Amino acid sequence: MSSEQSTDSGQSKSRLHDQAEGASPLLLAVDRGDYEFVTNHPVPYGPGPGTEGRRALDLARYWCEAGAEAELRRRSGVTGPAERMAVRHDGDWVSHELSLGGLKVRTGHAAILTYLESKYGIAPSFEELKHRALAEGDVEHVVWLETTSVLWQRQLRTPTDPNAVWNAAAALADSPDPLERRFGADVLYCIDLFDESDDFPFDGPLGNLFLSWAAREEDSRVLRVLANGLSGTSARAVPLLTALTRHADPHVRAGAVSGLSFPVNAGDEEAVAAVVERARDEVPAVRRSACQVLGAVPAGHPDITVAHTPAGPLRLDTLAACLSDEEEDVRVTAAFGLGMSDDPRADDVLRLYEGLGEDSSYHWELYSVWARRRRREQEGF
Repeated sequence: MSSEQSTDSGQSKSRLHDQAEGASPLLLAVDRGDYEFVTNHPVPYGPGPGTEGRRALDLARYWCEAGAEAELRRRSGVTGPAERMAVRHDGDWVSHELSLGGLKVRTGHAAILTYLESKYGIAPSFEELKHRALAEGDVEHVVWLETTSVLWQRQLRTPTDPNAVWNAAAALADSPDPLERRFGADVLYCIDLFDESDDFPFDGPLGNLFLSWAAREEDSRVLRVLANGLSGTSARAVPLLTALTRHADPHVRAGAVSGLSFPVNAGDEEAVAAVVERARDEVPAVRRSACQVLGAVPAGHPDITVAHTPAGPLRLDTLAACLSDEEEDVRVTAAFGLGMSDDPRADDVLRLYEGLGEDSSYHWELYSVWARRRRREQEGF
């Protein structure tokens, strides 16, 4: 491309950006980097030349290439750093809102671009998607959600080369960059988590890789994913997960506790002891994770109560002790586990939440308790 052509292309992109204010609400949202608005509205017609979809793709790509803060400076004419504020989305994913010179923009452009590409059948390379995620740095940013989602779906739904995504992600286990390792772990974990095959073909390879990986991993951001991924490796992972329940990072501790769910239900004494210990953790999220595991029953056996699972009395006594926890989330989770075992010690807490509407975050969690009680009353228990 000649320098003249390059200049024309840059001017065209700049004009596209500057004219966005006269565009549709969706294009305005793309221009603002408003990921939530874009993903909660119908995908625009496209992506052929002149369509709204093509304009949306070009606008999102323009912002990605220019950089949100740099483009905000160009538009506002103000130099200096922009103010930055986190914006929470569903699932605790984040983007950031940048403010400068009276103008505001969110950093959702790369996630929007990735989302629109997936809707239009455009398939960027593994390297390109990895680059977009790592450019943000924050592993909770929505671009991590979109890029990893595209890749696990590519592995599971369009397996023209069935091992391509898996192999590319697995190769990152030995990367010197912890963000690259985290990206690879995220992709691999999601491939296994969302696979609906009857024979669970990824459980074995994932367990083998994550066990050796977690034993040498030092970055807590990576260990959070590895701990979650080890939940399906049964007894092999118990010693490692038990050790991780005492990790300095509370996210790692919570993930390790969740990973011990199957061994706890199988009555593994080491696993039960580790989870009971974490029910007294200093961080509420870890205590809640412990209550979830202690109150759970084996998958596929909804009529088996916690009382009838291995170490049932210890598990129920630990849950009962959590009914007086200072955090509501922990109290409700403990009450749920006890309620599903018809343990009357939960009654005082459960009565506080009777009649909750669907708008309550606890409605569906406690719905199973109310449904169980109604059924048992009808059966004469």
